[in-house]
Amino acid sequence: MPTPRARILDSFRQVGVRCTVQRYAILEYLQLNPTHPTAEQVHEAINRKDPRASLATVYKALHAMARAGLVRELDLGGDAVRFEAKTERHYHYVCERCRKAEDIAWFEIPKGLLAAALGSRKMRSCEVLIRGICRACA
Repeated sequence: MPTPRARILDSFRQVGVRCTVQRYAILEYLQLNPTHPTAEQVHEAINRKDPRASLATVYKALHAMARAGLVRELDLGGDAVRFEAKTERHYHYVCERCRKAEDIAWFEIPKGLLAAALGSRKMRSCEVLIRGICRACA
């Protein structure tokens, strides 16, 4: 069984993206911390271990990894885009008080409902974002 390090390195190889020290640290952090952090939060976290990455480097790395499909860039509302390493299909729930984002298991939306709602428009992707008050804040 491959080590976590080997899996991360293989992920970069598979998509043809160069694995720098900073990119490795970012992907490792996102995989170990599925909290949907902002780029600033990622920057702060990885620099606690090794303070070599600038905020600009973190942004560039996150965008490069998102284009390659290694991470997902999420617009969950609010001031900043968030990121996650979970690339399997799923939805999100965001608490309107504490702003915490949680993953919701994927469920199929009946094609007939989508077709009726879309009319003649073409769909590229579909994101379901559920908002409410989480258990901790209720």
